[in-house]
Amino acid sequence: MLFMLRIDVDIPPGMPQTEKDALRQRENARAEQLIHEGTMVRIWRIVGRVANFSVWEAPTLEKLHEVLMSMPMFPYMKIDVTPLIDHPVTPIAEARNTRKPE
Repeated sequence: MLFMLRIDVDIPPGMPQTEKDALRQRENARAEQLIHEGTMVRIWRIVGRVANFSVWEAPTLEKLHEVLMSMPMFPYMKIDVTPLIDHPVTPIAEARNTRKPE
């Protein structure tokens, strides 16, 4: 099942920079693992914010929640989750987007 997430991160301003840097490194490493596993399908930054839109794949909401809790920045995240289903024209869009150039 696919899910679209909006994640806003609010790291405490008083956190020392060295801790912030280490947290960001651990977060990026975990994200890379999830991308390689196929759990995090795609991610985009939101300009001007410490936030992102992302597409995730998980068999259940419970599994998605479990994976999100494994993120090092989870305690500082506000997460909105939207389950996704195909639109009637999804096959047309997919065919166009996977078509090889002539």
